Amino acid sequence: MANLYTKKSADYKKIGPKRETINFLLNYSKALRVVDYEEIQFETLLN
Repeated sequence: MANLYTKKSADYKKIGPKRETINFLLNYSKALRVVDYEEIQFETLLN
């Protein structure tokens, strides 16, 4: 049983976010606008 957990599998892939996830977050941040008016903050999504 211990051998199953210590062996590296042949289809091991690099762990990280997908390109689609990164693009989604970057596009969302580009569309988000924050406007400060006196002591109030307005957040608008320009989509």
